[in-house]
Amino acid sequence: MNNEVINQLAPNGALKAGIYLGNFLLVTSKDNQGNPEGVSPDLAYAIAKSLNVKIQLIPFDTQGELVEAVAKGICGIGLVGSDPDRAQKITFAPAYVEIEATYLVPPNSPLNAIEDVDTPGVRIASFKKSAYDLWLVRNIKNASLVHADTLEASVDLFFNEKLDALAGLKTGLIKDSKRLPGSAVLDGQFMAVQQGVATAKENLQSIEFLSRFVQDAKQSGLIASFIKKHKVNGLSVAA
Repeated sequence: MNNEVINQLAPNGALKAGIYLGNFLLVTSKDNQGNPEGVSPDLAYAIAKSLNVKIQLIPFDTQGELVEAVAKGICGIGLVGSDPDRAQKITFAPAYVEIEATYLVPPNSPLNAIEDVDTPGVRIASFKKSAYDLWLVRNIKNASLVHADTLEASVDLFFNEKLDALAGLKTGLIKDSKRLPGSAVLDGQFMAVQQGVATAKENLQSIEFLSRFVQDAKQSGLIASFIKKHKVNGLSVAA
């Protein structure tokens, strides 16, 4: 089994791990060589160590590009937000961490709760094709989504166009709220952005291995140790 998993994930003796750079909770810094550091790189290193192979971190600026690279076998694994749309192209092991997604609203907003946001006439700024945006596209029925191509652009869109709500990860929204005194981050969550390790659909033995590895990493406290090591707030070990 291990030999087959290695053949699937590291056919040339090195595990190529796709790392999405845009999630500030999972990639918190870079080392002296410019390699990403954080919870998701640490998990990739741990997977390579368990396989006794070398590792090469492949950074991606967009999650869509990462998904395509995993689907085509360019990367043996990818660490990316779990989502049903993405799962049509790649297969995810159980989530290892999750992040609350909610809304930021401007001062004196009539939107006092998450369920108030999906109302006719409400305009929501959202980072296009992020994990939470994919959820919003499927679930928002009455409000309108106003898309931006990057996370930063979605924040600017909310402030510059005076939109009714900004969708995002709770930790980031708390930081963004400081730009506008009186603005509020709504309590609760409209969804939890789950982060998973994925591989190509044909790698059936590897999915079994990755699923067991992630479950063991959660139960042993390894994932929690990564969160503590990088001092990340707003990130929790997935159930």
